This record gives sequence, C-alpha cells and structure tokens, in this order.
Amino acid sequence: MKRIDRLLELVLGSLLALMVLDVTWQILTRFLPMNPSSYTEELARYLLVWIGILGAAYAYRKKSHLGIDLLTNALPEGLRKKVQLLTISLCFAFAAATMVFGGIQLVMLTFELNQLSAALSIPMGFVYSVIPLSGTLICIFSIDQLLQVLRGEIPAAHDSAESTEMASAQG
Repeated sequence: MKRIDRLLELVLGSLLALMVLDVTWQILTRFLPMNPSSYTEELARYLLVWIGILGAAYAYRKKSHLGIDLLTNALPEGLRKKVQLLTISLCFAFAAATMVFGGIQLVMLTFELNQLSAALSIPMGFVYSVIPLSGTLICIFSIDQLLQVLRGEIPAAHDSAESTEMASAQG
C-alpha cells in the first residue's frame, strides 16, 4: 500500500510541476513574442482535471476530506465502529458504481466516437480515464480502511481529535 501512496504522490507532484511549467510558458509566449501558444490553456485545463480527481483519491487515502464528526464522536464505541464501516462501504459503493463503472462507460464511449480535444487533438478518452483510475484507487483505499476498522487499527474519532488538539496546544 505504501508503494501506491508513494506513486500517487509522485504522479500528483509531477502533474503539478508540469502545470506550472505549462502556465509559465503560456504567460511567456503571451507577453514576450505577443503570440500566445495555442495548446497551453487546454493542457492546463486537463492537467487541473487530473490533479483534482486524482487528488480526491489521495485526500480520501489521507483522510483529508472535510467531515463533520460531531454525531459519530457522541456515539458509543461499538456503534461508532458500525457507522465507520457503513460510511466506508458507501464510499466504496459510490466509487465502484459511479467512478469505475460509469467512468469506464464514458471512456469507452469517447473512444468509440473518436472525440478529440480542440487544440491538442488527443482522444478525450485519455482525459476521462482519470475517473475510473481514481475510482479504482478509492475502492482499494476503502478496502484497506475497512480492514483497519475491523482489526481495530483506526482509533476512535474523538481520540484522534483530542490528540490533535493536545499536539497543537503543546506546539
């Protein structure tokens, strides 16, 4: 699992660096020779899509998505564990049905229709392929989280919140 995490971090960092270079090139070609590059805006848009959707999978893995745990913190530990299992299972189901299954359908359809991007003339199926890829990652991460909850490796929600508050108060 650590290899997947590291690879995802590397891919996201590389995409971000490429986007910075792309936008820098766009600015330079717009103002120096007064002849803006024709492909940079579209490339930046597609890189942003990839960073955003892959970043969602990364944030899910790191548990960085916004969550309101007021209700779950008030639950007894046994019920809290059941709610965690339900929540993770729902995330898995959504990612599998919408992102993986629906994303594959979208990618196949755009390849069948031979839909090309306007400036780069690349098949749009390559752009959309990030959806099932990210969905697959979320499914893998969900299974890992389910196993962690079942093994008791994920601490109770209020315990981790208290330790975060204590660490910030000490620092």
